[in-house]
Amino acid sequence: MKKKILYAEDDKTLAFLTSDSLEQLGYEVSQHENGRSAIDAFQKSQFDICILDVMLPIMDGFQLAQEIRKIDQQIPIIFLSAKTLKEDRIKGLRLGADDYLVKPFSIEELNLKIEIFLQRSNKTQMLDPESYNLGKLLFLPKKYLLETSNESISLTQKESDVLLLLAKNQSLVLKREEILVSIWGDDDYFMGRSLDVFISRLRKKLKHDDSVSIENHHGIGFQLIVSEN
Repeated sequence: MKKKILYAEDDKTLAFLTSDSLEQLGYEVSQHENGRSAIDAFQKSQFDICILDVMLPIMDGFQLAQEIRKIDQQIPIIFLSAKTLKEDRIKGLRLGADDYLVKPFSIEELNLKIEIFLQRSNKTQMLDPESYNLGKLLFLPKKYLLETSNESISLTQKESDVLLLLAKNQSLVLKREEILVSIWGDDDYFMGRSLDVFISRLRKKLKHDDSVSIENHHGIGFQLIVSEN
């Protein structure tokens, strides 16, 4: 079955060229020229990944991502934008996006990011344990959930990927470069800032149990610690 992409882009020429290229690569693409049309489609159908331009009419890409996250915390979201300011990239990640691609981009680069997300999702579903006990928290990587005794906390796919890597190596210090290459496939400056954003998001969600923490070893990497009560 073809993987289905929700693609929101108001530049008609770029939208046509990108959609056509992705369809030739074997994807099913649902293309929309504004955020309202895109969220309406998302509410009516199942998608495997979302590719969103930031500067959309009616509802911009940032707002669209927020609406998508209200419905689905797990689906990968990739932003496309001509904006190159790191503040815009960080804003997109904080709103729940998993990656950010600056225009102009090549279809090969976009397809590589799509493949990485879809392959990682399949591997998580097929190979990883059903759960990890992290103090009083139960981490369910296949469901992208953290569970407490009375609450389920949703994770995005990228949050789950980072936490899974840390959980597999609990109490070990993982180098930043190792995490970046494993999760993002690269270790450049922007990816490093992206990792910091996801670590911050995970720390907020792990606060439900004070015995669980992600320690930053400056200049080295991160360590998941579960203290004994």
